[in-house]
Amino acid sequence: MLSFRSELENPVVAKEIIELEKKIRMYREGTMQEDKFKSLRLARGIYGQRQQGVQMIRIKLPHGRLNTKKLERICDVSDKYATGNLHITTRQDIQLHFVSLDRTPELWEELAQDEITIREACGNTVRNITGSPTAGIDPKEPFDITPYARGFFEYLLRNPICQEMGRKFKIAFSSSEEDTAFTYIHDIGFIPKVKYLDGEEVRGFKVVIGGGLGAQPYISEEITEFMHEDLIIPFAESIIRVFDRYGERTRRMKARMKYLIQDIGKEALLELAEKERLALKNKVYKINREMPAVQIPDKIFTAEVANKLKYEQWLATNIFKQKQEGYVAIGIKIQNGDIKTPVARQLAALIRDVAADDIRMTAAQGIMLRFIREENLPYVFEQLDYLGLASPGYGSVADVTSCPGTDTCNLGISNSTGIARELEKVILEEYPDLIYNKDITIKISGCINACGQHSIAAIGLHGSSMKIGKLVAPALQVLLGGGSTGNGTGVASEKVIKVPSKRGPQVLRTLLNDYHTNGFEGELFNEYYRRQGKIYFYDLLNPLANQETVTPDDFIDWEQEEPYKPAIGVGECAGVIIDLVATLLFDSDEKIEKAQDEYNAGEYADSIYYAYTSFVNTAKALLLGEGVKTNTQAGIIKDFDENFVATGRIPLSSSFSDIVYQINQHEPDKEFATYYLEQARLIKETVSNYRENQLVAKV
Repeated sequence: MLSFRSELENPVVAKEIIELEKKIRMYREGTMQEDKFKSLRLARGIYGQRQQGVQMIRIKLPHGRLNTKKLERICDVSDKYATGNLHITTRQDIQLHFVSLDRTPELWEELAQDEITIREACGNTVRNITGSPTAGIDPKEPFDITPYARGFFEYLLRNPICQEMGRKFKIAFSSSEEDTAFTYIHDIGFIPKVKYLDGEEVRGFKVVIGGGLGAQPYISEEITEFMHEDLIIPFAESIIRVFDRYGERTRRMKARMKYLIQDIGKEALLELAEKERLALKNKVYKINREMPAVQIPDKIFTAEVANKLKYEQWLATNIFKQKQEGYVAIGIKIQNGDIKTPVARQLAALIRDVAADDIRMTAAQGIMLRFIREENLPYVFEQLDYLGLASPGYGSVADVTSCPGTDTCNLGISNSTGIARELEKVILEEYPDLIYNKDITIKISGCINACGQHSIAAIGLHGSSMKIGKLVAPALQVLLGGGSTGNGTGVASEKVIKVPSKRGPQVLRTLLNDYHTNGFEGELFNEYYRRQGKIYFYDLLNPLANQETVTPDDFIDWEQEEPYKPAIGVGECAGVIIDLVATLLFDSDEKIEKAQDEYNAGEYADSIYYAYTSFVNTAKALLLGEGVKTNTQAGIIKDFDENFVATGRIPLSSSFSDIVYQINQHEPDKEFATYYLEQARLIKETVSNYRENQLVAKV
């Protein structure tokens, strides 16, 4: 039985946890359609694993930021409900694996006691707001973007505009033009800028939109070089509303912002966004810049460094000099992003002694500690070394990024974690000086979807398979030449060749040796790639793709003993057959209830949007009942008019679109919210009656 000790602090969370427990029970009993349940649980950070019967839980950490109390809470939850391992993701979240679905409400309740959420960490929502881990301490930053990332998280969490979109939506803030948050691969990206008017500093952001990775990487497009800080949330809300209404919903591979921009063009998108301005809850929105004062321990610790060479390497590669005089940040390299809970707890204890209680997870699956006194570096190194967390080469070639791949992910095609460890081993043993090289990045994904960000790596690899005779071997697609070019721009890596996975280390050796031999003095790796060209590298690596030289080992994936089987992981439990039309109409009732709740609370804009969603679901229900294929919300509204209103089957005083699209023609005040909610109720009732008469006629 859940205790809900957090209820007094946040009753909304308690209500959601109770709702999750109820929905799980309905799903188990067969009274909730599987796709509907899947959508609900994904929006609550619960993701089906490759292994049947267990879940991955994604914990949403805005800006990758947490304190020691939250870290210890996550450790406790992992020990109790998962495997005692914390997996840091490229979106600065933490994932727990092998969790029972039935225990997820209790897990969520325990996390909520320390204000940690799993809400909207997965699913067709606005995902975690990411940001540069050096924000607030970066000497190159115009100002600290931390409060802005936090402000976005707070504004969009549970916001009705982004609960059931066609696909996920990603937002990032970089601290400077170096763009360490990779804004150019995000649906919306922000880079801080300042202007001076009459001697006063005015804050704003360069804004880019439409970036994304996956099978077809797309580099974002610039919207403006400077948008005032008070306009960025209204702008983002208008873009999200447009994506929700016009974005693809049937062809999942096309259901991203980048494809909407390709379909209608940037200017048309911005025109649609401008039409949404009247309906926005806030035409301007002032984000609270205030940050709690940083509490830094005063104590000075002394220590004798045992391994002086490793210490010097660590100082050269893992230390980041802050803009605050006398303080440094420390980057901790976490292999595969996995850290065990006993180690994480000891790290938390060390942070309390020597650093600000402000931990940042990084997009490279590492950890950054901040505000460490320079005098304490020998002591901190010794303590980290004892924990196995003082490996030099943070952010270097030897710091390989990798998603979980076939370890746990349904979509993984071949192993990504084992090959990542093997490549790091090759570098450390054969090219030890490369721990100082932060130009070449290596990123690995278990499939084409790029959770490991292989599409923006100097050397990228993604899991694949290849037929060799009558058998199939695990393979790696090699991509080269990707990365940031600064200030919201970047280059996607190019596919070069596919090789058996076990030849990945030799691919790396071949590339590094050729770069050493044929690269010009001072030439960066991507410059060398562009100079030589894709065909050069295809010819260079082609001998490793030769199928005539395969060995039995090529048919066994990394860290496996059995021959490779080309199969996507086990899917989720089979659903029972349920009337999808009835399910959608039931969902419309739920949206109307939510609209009424928001109306009663005086949140008229949110009430209006829930009513709008009810309109769409109601129309979609009847269209599906008639066998009409549905896609975008705008298409549903149009098709409902053509199939039901124009034919007189659903009598309305005006067209359905005229009623629904009043959403962006009125201020979101009480008067319009009253009218709009009543219209949603009337149309839902009319459609329900029509549906009942249909069913009676069929009997």
